[in-house]
Amino acid sequence: MTEQFVVGVIGAPFGIKGHVKVRSFSGEYEHLKTLDTVMVRCGELERVLELEETVPVTRALGMKFKGIDTPERAKTLTGGELITDRAHAVPLKQDEFYVEDLRGIEVLGDGEVLGRISDVFEGGGGHLIEIRLTSGALKLVPFRNEFFGDICLEKGTAVLLEQWILA
Repeated sequence: MTEQFVVGVIGAPFGIKGHVKVRSFSGEYEHLKTLDTVMVRCGELERVLELEETVPVTRALGMKFKGIDTPERAKTLTGGELITDRAHAVPLKQDEFYVEDLRGIEVLGDGEVLGRISDVFEGGGGHLIEIRLTSGALKLVPFRNEFFGDICLEKGTAVLLEQWILA
């Protein structure tokens, strides 16, 4: 299982002290307020930043990192991804999965391998699972109980109930 997750993205700076707006991918923010440090990835560059302060912001969380003390310095973080370990990710509810854990697992249908989950996307009506079929083709399937049965992360498998959706 993946031990580190991208939990949010850094948006625009605000204020004069170097704060940035952070949007959580889960839509929840309480778990981000407990962080002391966080890895920030901007392109290929990754660095660990110490969290100095969090403040509420409309539809986001304001964060201030140690050593980032001006709007100009804060702007260099815009678009950066916040990476944290599993222990600091938002807690899962029943029948929820981390996207990182779903990527790469085999998709089975009638006992045979149909392909692997390559990604998960946010769709208008819910999440979509992207499956790379054994043929190499990519297909999107709604991540709903009608289409997916047993998902076993320990075995690395997900059962596709309705194979016609791949046609």
